[in-house]
Amino acid sequence: MLTVAARTHPGTVRATNEDSSLWEPALAVVAVADGMGGHNAGEVASQLALEAFRSFLEQSAADRDVTWPFGFSPALSVAANRLMTAIKVANGRVYRASEERSEYSGMGTTVVAAIFDGSTFAYAGVGDSRIYTFDGRGLTQITTDDSWVELLIKESGLAASAFERHPMRHVLTSVVGARPDLDVTVEERELVDGQTIMLCTDGLHGALRDRDVEAILRSERDLDRAAARLVDAAVRRDGRDNVTVALARYSRVQ
Repeated sequence: MLTVAARTHPGTVRATNEDSSLWEPALAVVAVADGMGGHNAGEVASQLALEAFRSFLEQSAADRDVTWPFGFSPALSVAANRLMTAIKVANGRVYRASEERSEYSGMGTTVVAAIFDGSTFAYAGVGDSRIYTFDGRGLTQITTDDSWVELLIKESGLAASAFERHPMRHVLTSVVGARPDLDVTVEERELVDGQTIMLCTDGLHGALRDRDVEAILRSERDLDRAAARLVDAAVRRDGRDNVTVALARYSRVQ
């Protein structure tokens, strides 16, 4: 059984909320997107991406003969292939919209998403929104940011703390909708009873330390209240960015 709760907040500075989230129980899919671009194009990008993403998942769930426009990887499950294709479809939709209207030129969005199938889940991330797991003891990041800082960390071998004030720390190397083609890495994991999966934008993980998130998830078992407390804490700590979080908890049904 899967229980999901999501919360979002525009923050204390920005007039619009360019984040979007998705929870479709019938599809067992959770996703979070953080749009970017001028003239409210970030809001458009995140919404377009998740609409196209959901549309393909609905189509592929209803039609066993669905075609795979980007190919089918035999190394991945059907759920993982559906996830990968859905993100690539979303990329094409956002890219075409940015090409068709000048006010949307250059828009894009991060996307993190997970599809749950019994005791397993497939997940992927593009940009610097993140997915974490929480097992009751500790918080573990399972996606890798598509950012210049992440490249510098890998090349230098230094800790992430060494780049906290780097002038390019907010520069992304990949987002949905920036280019006509997109590389997407999908991974799969087993779930354990009581495990919580957290999807969030950088408005949350950039404002709260891992130990702050752990403390809230450990002390608050109710997912709705936990999501609300996480967002409130991030807004109080920083508030300069939109903040979105989605929490999904797996419970083994006896």
